Amino acid sequence: MGQTQMSQAINGVITPQMREVATKEFVDANTLRELIAQGKVVIPANVKHETLCPQGIGQGLRTKINVNIGVSNDCCNMELELQKAIAAQRLQAEAIMDLSCFGKTKEFRKRLLQQTSAIIGTVPIYDAVGYHDKDLADLKVADFLKVVEEHAKDGVDFMTIHAGLNRSTVERIKKNKRLTNIVSRGGSLLFAWMEVNNAENPFYEHFDELLAICHEYDVTLSLGDACRPGSINDATDSSQIEELIVLGELTKRAWQSQVQVMIEGPGHMPLNEIAANMILQKKLCHGAPFYVLGPLVTDVAPGYDHITSAIGGAIAASNGADFLCYVTPAEHLRLPTLEDMKEGIIAVRIAAHAADLVKGIPNAKQWDDKMSEARAKVDFAAMIDLAIDPDKARKYREENMPKQQETCTMCGKMCAMKTMNQILNNQPIDI
Repeated sequence: MGQTQMSQAINGVITPQMREVATKEFVDANTLRELIAQGKVVIPANVKHETLCPQGIGQGLRTKINVNIGVSNDCCNMELELQKAIAAQRLQAEAIMDLSCFGKTKEFRKRLLQQTSAIIGTVPIYDAVGYHDKDLADLKVADFLKVVEEHAKDGVDFMTIHAGLNRSTVERIKKNKRLTNIVSRGGSLLFAWMEVNNAENPFYEHFDELLAICHEYDVTLSLGDACRPGSINDATDSSQIEELIVLGELTKRAWQSQVQVMIEGPGHMPLNEIAANMILQKKLCHGAPFYVLGPLVTDVAPGYDHITSAIGGAIAASNGADFLCYVTPAEHLRLPTLEDMKEGIIAVRIAAHAADLVKGIPNAKQWDDKMSEARAKVDFAAMIDLAIDPDKARKYREENMPKQQETCTMCGKMCAMKTMNQILNNQPIDI
């Protein structure tokens, strides 16, 4: 069997990927190695992914972001989705998930792995029906595992596997009615397969076989939350918590096999429950990195869910979440466009950075300080260069230029910064 980042960390080896991540994160390489050995940091790095630029996710590191792309039956434009992937990396997304569920998924996946250096993730169950050309109900356990192995061989760095949805949790869901049932696409497919076949979740029942595949290729296991709440009403209910307990148990089993693990978390959640959920997850899952979709803090903002998500993401990450999945304005409505994707990325990057300021991540505050220094000097060129979205900042500036170039059209000669600079430098005040 091959070596994983975790197995090498346990054996005292600092891998090239660990050194690169340590340099980017301004942390000691040996400290990083110890965190990986403990399972508190992961470096998703499939041994087959030759173009990868490694990133660390977990305790003490910058909050990372993920962008979802992929072709579907209604929107099967492979070239557009590849454009999104390239744009996402340009906008500094560290990870890209291929959620393709239709068409030439293998061809798209391989091109994605070749054309980007981001961490690449997939949800193999999305691909299972098409790969085997069978109806969902006719798939066998070996079919599910075969697709996982196929994705691993292609070079995928992390996979979402909904292994925590067992028969016990299924019965709890049926007995405790939810407003939105199961909103996880992978979770709903597994739920349906389990019910139709009156069988246990194949990924739960055959978890050791899954771990063997992950270990061979060093695929990071992203334990999916099939029971994540899809509405404010369903947040922190018994089904979500029961699955989380199972995920904690599976985390320990993965670590025994020296397989890297992340835990996926809630989707919709009121503001006052987010911090407690982060603490609960870290406790029940033994400090494994936490990956959240949002969470969206209200259900009533279709068209603006990048904002509801960013609010929840900032709170989640400042209370321990390590990895944020972006949400676009098109969430719940349609497949996002390139512009939707950009809005979603910028929103989640703002959330991630706001949380990094709270976490005390190295060099996070320095970025804000440099921006404040540029504002104090009324240096618009520097402000634009330092902006999280320089293109938009430049566009706004150029659309409405003031008569006096050292001010803006909001305050003009009454610019507070300009006035303070003049008075403190014993210069005449010109307003």
